[in-house]
Amino acid sequence: MDASLTPEQDEIRRTLRELLHSRCGPRELRAAVDTPAGHDPALWTALAEQLGLPGLALPEAYGGVGCSATELALACEETGRSLAPSPLLATAVLTAPLITALGADPQRTALLPRLASGALTATLAVPGPSLATALALTGDNTGDWAGGGRAGGVQARRADGGWRLYGQVDQVLDGHSAALLLVAAHAGGFARSRTLLFLVPGDAAGVVRTRQTTLDATRPQGRIQLRDVEAELLGDESADALPALAAVGQLTAAVLACEAVGAADRALDRTVQYVKQREQFGRPIGSFQAVKHRLADVYVEVQAARSAAYYAAWSATPPRGAGGVDMRLRRVGATSHNEPADARRHTAALPEAPLALAQSLEALRTASAEGIQFHGGIGFTWEHEAHLYFKRAAGDELLFGPVHRLRAHAADAARLFETSAEREVTV
Repeated sequence: MDASLTPEQDEIRRTLRELLHSRCGPRELRAAVDTPAGHDPALWTALAEQLGLPGLALPEAYGGVGCSATELALACEETGRSLAPSPLLATAVLTAPLITALGADPQRTALLPRLASGALTATLAVPGPSLATALALTGDNTGDWAGGGRAGGVQARRADGGWRLYGQVDQVLDGHSAALLLVAAHAGGFARSRTLLFLVPGDAAGVVRTRQTTLDATRPQGRIQLRDVEAELLGDESADALPALAAVGQLTAAVLACEAVGAADRALDRTVQYVKQREQFGRPIGSFQAVKHRLADVYVEVQAARSAAYYAAWSATPPRGAGGVDMRLRRVGATSHNEPADARRHTAALPEAPLALAQSLEALRTASAEGIQFHGGIGFTWEHEAHLYFKRAAGDELLFGPVHRLRAHAADAARLFETSAEREVTV
């Protein structure tokens, strides 16, 4: 097995690293997070027009580059190194795959080329603090988070031949600035309860959006209030959103794992450079054996997380159907034993991605914490960048974790702690 990257993948990483090095330094990063949008529109335009990043994993038939989840994950590893704030995760990872999988042909034709070009930004709005559960990362994706026919969440009802939404979503990535909202809402009442996805323009009548104060300023979030808002159903009513959300959860976990590895690697690099310069007792602190041992442990943890993240990115790369459409999103949840082995590999819930995400977030937390420690007094100051990496680790755990729940749910999905008798009964 050849685990090395292809020349094209190496070129993606190199070009993106050079662009971010020149356009997203510490000063530019702080200026970007203080803008109303929470990111630099000029940088987003450069990422979209020069590198085609939003359409990297979209089919060529819809204006995308036609690459796989692996290339998208490698690109996000570089954005993670610089903590570049951008709508990439919300647009290209959370929203575009759902539109590709569930959208009707007119919807895909109208939206995907604009998403691929970066002209349109989008985000997924999931009610409550339930994004990780909705993506089947930390719990069973049963749809209870959408309201379950009771008060709360976002409710969808038919009106005048269309659909109208009412409710509130508190934690939406780029929810305050995205031009298109993909809202998960409950429909059908208690008797015919189901979860559907709806397209809502960000400036639609009845939509009230407010930027939230977040622990990680490089990952801006917004609160969205939907006050009897007219919405367009994504696909048709027969398209159950839950399996598609679970499949997107695997892609999201793989991409986030690579992003966290990039951030951890950068935090470690900065620490290594600093301990070579900082002196105590007349010698660099990096020459002390205790410091070497601690940083060596961090290095091993980061490299192990990188291996897990790369494997998860490969595992999340689905087979492609006609026109390059992601087939795993359509097949996820299927149980037929007549499918080819490669197809079955992509239909079941894959624990590799959540486990890789847990390992990568843990590596980032360790690398950033050790970085703050070894930077001494300056590492605790607001002016230094060390705290930004620590906040990224903590913020991602709050939004997509925590680590122990990612591992626990992966163990349950793999039936790790079931006895042989329990497995026989289940089968």
